[in-house]
This record gives sequence, structure tokens and C-alpha cells, in this order.
Amino acid sequence: METPDPLLERVAPVLAAVPDAVAIVLGGSRARGAARSASDYDLGLYFSESAGLDVGCLLAAVKGLVDDPSDATLTEVGGWGPWIVGGGWLRIAGQKVDLLYRPIESVERVIRDCRNGHIAMEYQPGHPHGFCSAIWMGEIALCRPLSDPQGAIAALKAMTVPYPEKLREALIRRFQGEILFSIENAQTAVPGGDQTYIAGCAFRSLACAAQVLFARNRRYLINEKGAVAAAGQLPLIVDNLAERASSVWRAIGLRAFDAALVELRSIEHDLARLTEATR
Repeated sequence: METPDPLLERVAPVLAAVPDAVAIVLGGSRARGAARSASDYDLGLYFSESAGLDVGCLLAAVKGLVDDPSDATLTEVGGWGPWIVGGGWLRIAGQKVDLLYRPIESVERVIRDCRNGHIAMEYQPGHPHGFCSAIWMGEIALCRPLSDPQGAIAALKAMTVPYPEKLREALIRRFQGEILFSIENAQTAVPGGDQTYIAGCAFRSLACAAQVLFARNRRYLINEKGAVAAAGQLPLIVDNLAERASSVWRAIGLRAFDAALVELRSIEHDLARLTEATR
């Protein structure tokens, strides 16, 4: 049984009463039971694209919740791009609350695509590895509904279990090869000592490794933040991944680029062996 949360008990009914709000969900670490006391609240507001979302009405409701109404701002739908969509960064009862919009018809289409092995990887501010469309499916799978009067979230959740094999295969196919490709790109920048480019390639390599490990374990990955550390806690793992990733960053910081790339190649080799063993 969930422990009552006074903030959610106060906020959820207000957001749910906004016209065009189909459902309100709790996401992130608090939905997964992995939050610390200082963790943000991640709230998703699912709306129907056919009806739209009255952001002015939503803002009026939000101003009755936040600590400083004069500081409350929300974007229009699409204000943060096609994948983050929009929302606002709020402070309620001293807590940071991130409110995100999600168009429910598009989410359903993406889930159906993912189940058929079709994924997209898009540029998106706030996601340095890019926004993988499977994030929307993972958000549904991992969220905790706070208001779902039409059963819309429950119906979508039913589409996320069991973890689709076609999605697993698509993610591995999309990201496994890029691990080594990124390392080889970084190697081309070593003679010129381009630390920024090498670091960027190293990040892509490790982010792709996390994607593959989550897929191998049939787990949804919804954010590259913390993904490498989390991947090291999965049942099928690359040994000491987080520690080895840290050694890569130390080496790059010391401009020991060859040592960093040797470690990355070692991680890629171990992941390839895991892939062969679990094929």
C-alpha cells in the first residue's frame, strides 16, 4: 500500500480538474520508490490532442498551488519541442515539481510502434544522448497513476507488459553498433588533442551501452541521467561498469586519451560477449 503523500494529495485533484486533462501521473524516482527526500516530483499531465489543452486554465490552477504565484509559468503545448512537449518547473510546498505535458493519442501510437520494433531517436534539449521514442512507452510502464478516470493510462500500461521482444531487438540493433563507432570517432581526434570531441564520443558510447544493457535485461530506460550506474545494478551486466566509466572520465580529464579509449574498448568487448552469450 502506497504511503500517503500530502503534496500529491493536494496537487493531483487540482490538476485533474483542469478541462482537457485526461490523466495525471507520477513519474521519475518517486514513482519507482527510489526517491530521496530532496528528489523532485515529476508529474505528467496527459491530454487529448483532439481536444487540446487550455494552458491558460491550467496556469490559473497552478497559481493556486505554487509557493509564489507571480513566479508560475507554463509553456504552450510544443513549447519544449515535439517530445518533451511542454510544461513548467514549479515550486510547491518548498519542493521542486516538474510538470510535463504528454499527448495521449501520440503516446499510444508510439507504444504501438515500439511493440512492432519501430523506434526513433530525435534531437532534444535536455537529453544529451537524444530522445528515444521508447521513453514514452517506458514512462507509461513505470508511472504511478494519480488520476485516471477514463482508464486511459491503465489501458496503455497493459500494452507495456511483457516487455516486447521486437522493441528489445530494435534497441539493440540501433545502439550496439554505435558503441564501437563512437570510440573509433573519438580515436580520430586523439592526435589533435580535441578533448571536447573525445568526451562527447565517450558519452555517446557509454549512453549506447546503457541502452543495450537495459534492452538486454528487458527494462525500460527513460533517461540517460543515472543510466550507467543503474545499468550496473541489472541482472545481466558488464562487470564494474560504473567504476570503469568513472576511470574513462578521469583519463579524459587528465588528457590520457589513449587510456580512456582502451577502457571504452574493453567495455564494448565485454558487452559484445554478453550479447553473444544471451543471444
